[in-house]
Amino acid sequence: MKERNLTDTTKGSCLEIDQYPPEQLRILGDGVSVSVTYKKTWEDGFGARGWKLDAAIGDDNIIASTRETGQKIVTSVFIHDILDHFLSGFNVSGHRSEAMALIQLFKRTGSDPRADYEQMVKEDIENGRVNGETMISFLPESLRSLLPTDTAMTDKEIINCLKNTVDKMQLRDVLIEHFFTLGQSGTEHAIKSWKKLGLDPEKSSQIGLALQDILNRVDRIVEESGVEALEATIVISNESCVLNIQNAWFAESVYTAHVA
Repeated sequence: MKERNLTDTTKGSCLEIDQYPPEQLRILGDGVSVSVTYKKTWEDGFGARGWKLDAAIGDDNIIASTRETGQKIVTSVFIHDILDHFLSGFNVSGHRSEAMALIQLFKRTGSDPRADYEQMVKEDIENGRVNGETMISFLPESLRSLLPTDTAMTDKEIINCLKNTVDKMQLRDVLIEHFFTLGQSGTEHAIKSWKKLGLDPEKSSQIGLALQDILNRVDRIVEESGVEALEATIVISNESCVLNIQNAWFAESVYTAHVA
């Protein structure tokens, strides 16, 4: 009986924060410096205007984002990528990483991740798409046990097999609950990551609001200027957030917001 290879499960989801390349993240005496890039048009297949973490450049699953927030929460996707993924020690893409990052988003904004989990299940998992790992490694053991042990099925064939075995709504509920389990499993790693950086996890809400305040101001100015591209750093501490634009064309290139 052939054993399933599950070695690709979480290896790329949880990252050691102090092993990030220095060109992406620098740990300072009073905080951290994160490298970011702005482009009017990203040549990545999406053509979106906006900001990206330098750590996310080249990742086909990451689309540039702007100051725009959700309807219910005052935070943009860009801030979510910085705080809930990058500084929490989670990969910037992948369904498992997103599950963990959405729990961090919930902790700092109160945004219930259920709707996002359900969307990922319905649009991706149920259609045989898993980012960051294989379907067999992503599934909970309760569903893996329903599959033939000796199998070389594709991700799509695996989910179709489960659809023929389990009631549709029951399968969906199990997968959504699995997202919650995965999300909660990253909590301790996120806390340790923030503390390694000298950041207070209890201040994540205030830091997020300070970063959003800066992004609201600078993104509007950059958009109106029509500039093609910018390189910048964001310095984050428990007391303040500062964005430094590395472009002399801007009369004002430093934007600061205090952490309440």
